[in-house]
Amino acid sequence: QHKSSVVHTIPMDQFYDTFIKNFISVVLDLIINYINGTFVLVFFKNTIFYSDPRYILYTHLVINDIIMLSISVGLQVTIYVVGTFSLSVCCVLLFVAVIVTKNSPLNLACMSIERYIAICKPLHHPQICTVRRTYVLICDIFITLSTRPASFFSTAILCHRVFIYNTWQHAVNDTVSNVVYLLFVWTTLIVTYFKVLSAANAASTDRVSARKARNTILLHGGQLLLCMMSYITPLISTALIDIFPRSRSTILFILFLLSNILPRLLSPLIYGLRDKQFAERVKVYFCCKQIKTQIIPVN
Repeated sequence: QHKSSVVHTIPMDQFYDTFIKNFISVVLDLIINYINGTFVLVFFKNTIFYSDPRYILYTHLVINDIIMLSISVGLQVTIYVVGTFSLSVCCVLLFVAVIVTKNSPLNLACMSIERYIAICKPLHHPQICTVRRTYVLICDIFITLSTRPASFFSTAILCHRVFIYNTWQHAVNDTVSNVVYLLFVWTTLIVTYFKVLSAANAASTDRVSARKARNTILLHGGQLLLCMMSYITPLISTALIDIFPRSRSTILFILFLLSNILPRLLSPLIYGLRDKQFAERVKVYFCCKQIKTQIIPVN
């Protein structure tokens, strides 16, 4: 009863506002997923990429972004169109969304460790960072994060995590696990950064490669800050809605764009285009498509 009353007290948008918000979300979803999908396609079409742990981890990050963005926008559109639906479906979608969201920071930590080994332990890198171990690591990440049980699957409900995991136990568990989780990732990034920084100052190290690795880890830190938006967005939305209660829907939509949609575009721009091998093959892919579209048969 309490849950249904909460759902019905949420004001609904007008049709025009609903259409505009969904249109913006779907268009951004298609554009970003097309760009990310292009990078994934380039990865699978080139042996040099899917035989390198560094590119495997990067592509795993991009695939996570594609899944997260598709689920987020799909849920938004479905909630506006359908309203409430089966809790079992909602649990599955939220379960996958939570896993891929928390995958990204851990993946960034793994990418930083890989760069640290490549620069500071170059002789051991081929033995430690193998393709097989990389895929095992990715599986371990999924298994580690797949710990939330779906213990109830009946009734219809607005598909939002606050209506499903709404007890104080869930709140405490989320807070503690998120703090420990982010502390681990930040500690990994900071330690690997300073290790690579000290290696860059060593005479026996390739300083150009060390500098690139150091800058890459810094970018990982920037990407992690964007990932943390999903953790602080509820606090920001609560504060803003208390100040502007009539703009609740607009506030939630803007924060949704900033925390869930736009950061998914940064992975290919920050890492893919910065990498010369990836950038060259992406350019070739787009150029070939343009050339093919310009060919007109003459009878």
